[in-house]
Amino acid sequence: MTRLPMRAAALAALFVLSLLVTFPRADDGSLTPEMLKDLRSGFKMDPATRAMYNAITGGDVSALAVNRDILQRHNNVFSNKLKAKGITNQKSSGRCWLFAGLNVMRPAVIEKYKLDGFEFSQSYMAFYDKLEKANCFLEQMIELGKTDPMDREMEWLFKNSFTDGGWWEYVVALIDKHGVVPQQVMPETNSSENTRVMNLVIQRRMKVDALRLRELVKQGKSPEEIRSAKKAMMAEIYRMLVMNYGQPPAEFAWRYVDKDGKVSEMKTYTPQSFYKEFVGVDLNQYVDLCDDPTQQYGKHYRLRRVKDIQEYPEVNYANVPAKTLKELALKSLLDNEPVLFSADASADMDRTKGIMANEIFDYRSIYGVDLGLSKADRLLYREGFPNHAMVFIGVDIKDGKPVKWLVENSWGKEKGDGGLWTMYDSWFDEHVYSIIVKKAYVPNDILQILKQDSIELPPWHPMNALFR
Repeated sequence: MTRLPMRAAALAALFVLSLLVTFPRADDGSLTPEMLKDLRSGFKMDPATRAMYNAITGGDVSALAVNRDILQRHNNVFSNKLKAKGITNQKSSGRCWLFAGLNVMRPAVIEKYKLDGFEFSQSYMAFYDKLEKANCFLEQMIELGKTDPMDREMEWLFKNSFTDGGWWEYVVALIDKHGVVPQQVMPETNSSENTRVMNLVIQRRMKVDALRLRELVKQGKSPEEIRSAKKAMMAEIYRMLVMNYGQPPAEFAWRYVDKDGKVSEMKTYTPQSFYKEFVGVDLNQYVDLCDDPTQQYGKHYRLRRVKDIQEYPEVNYANVPAKTLKELALKSLLDNEPVLFSADASADMDRTKGIMANEIFDYRSIYGVDLGLSKADRLLYREGFPNHAMVFIGVDIKDGKPVKWLVENSWGKEKGDGGLWTMYDSWFDEHVYSIIVKKAYVPNDILQILKQDSIELPPWHPMNALFR
């Protein structure tokens, strides 16, 4: 028997392997030439498809998909409306939770002092949010100093160490520790309104620091040595933040003019005393209620490592159905109390007219496909999640039931209906995920949920999208 030389045998084997790669088997799940042929032959450019093809390739598909029936029925009349004054603008930053949290307290201040308008300094709060987040991250790098960087929790921390996002609990913790100031005392800067570059640079610096801290832990350095190194790192981050925001005041002199033109007495405050004396809202009277259909209702949940201040508790909430959220939000509004909420702002929202309505964009009819997913499935498959915080300031009631809700956003007057939005009631069911309400409006059985031992959820749980 004649044998092939070794080189020829090797080439023959490579040729056979190349055939296997070039022509995959039909049963391995590959997109085979045969399947491509079937897809091509199965497609028919009928008149209706051609009309849509011409329209979509030549124009804006969202404009084509606007549901005209919804627009014809739409109106912005509300039977109950709170006296909110002034639309805020977070601009190119992810501070919606901070704007919404402060906007909940604004009406009380405006009413109490008979003002034409009032705005807290979001920049002051954002400065300390960033500083505290940096401190949290570095502490976690010390705690996890020997953990593999490929660990999923480490990956999450690396990606989310210095985001703009947050929760209501962050607002409470920041005010409790650092107080507040009026916007005139620490106004917005270009960096506070456009955070992308600042975040990228400071986050890079924090990772340099993280690497150094982890090396110190692995070297077996004492806690005193490690924390001394961290303190020097925090001083550098503080300096970088001041360069972007300015130096936050330790105390300030302030006075105001009411709507009748009366000028108040000039007083000197610290940020903490200003909140206590001038604002005075008891933040401990509010609770966080969420509708997370991926988890069991009637339970108390906690998001691991989700907080912005090291010594404060992690975000936690009672899980209740959307129907309950709606009932409690309605109670609050009818008692003239605004309600902070979080929702999926990427779903069924017309930003030019300020309408939140299911299928305001009718993509089903455009493409002729089923796009339906349940609220739970949208969360699990990362198709829907709470990514924006806003405030309810009104409701339209018919036959004792809400028809639509009036929303104060923080995208400026140029978006929506002069900065306001109309949310239709069915949109609430599908896309609202949490509300913040006073305990006074919450039944005792729900308050008892928050006294249960909390069930821990990982930080990458989809309900935590607001943090990112």
